[in-house]
Amino acid sequence: MEIFQIVGLCIVATILVVIIKVHREDMAIQVSIVTGIVVFFLVASKLSAVIQVLESYADKAHIDMQYLTLLLKIIGIAYIAEFGAEVCKDAGETSIASKIELAGKVAVVVLAVPIITSLLDLVIKIMP
Repeated sequence: MEIFQIVGLCIVATILVVIIKVHREDMAIQVSIVTGIVVFFLVASKLSAVIQVLESYADKAHIDMQYLTLLLKIIGIAYIAEFGAEVCKDAGETSIASKIELAGKVAVVVLAVPIITSLLDLVIKIMP
């Protein structure tokens, strides 16, 4: 299974980071970032299958694809912000990590506005 490869890669990378961090902290951070990117590309192929399933269900339910696209963008922003924040935390920069998390939350809220307004319009239509 692919999860064993991913876990194995991450364990090896962690051991490397711990060993390298003693002498070259900058290289340790780079190993951590590269590992994260490799893991992302390993799982990205699985995400395309999930997206196809979601698109087919959205089509069957007659849901505007704009909303599905927004939802996927929101999920992407959340993952990217979390990844960036974790890299900063690994580097000992918790203050910068919290700024990334804040920016991710604001970006999610901004992208969610069309969905929220659509839901509110629906509620207004239902109310007498």
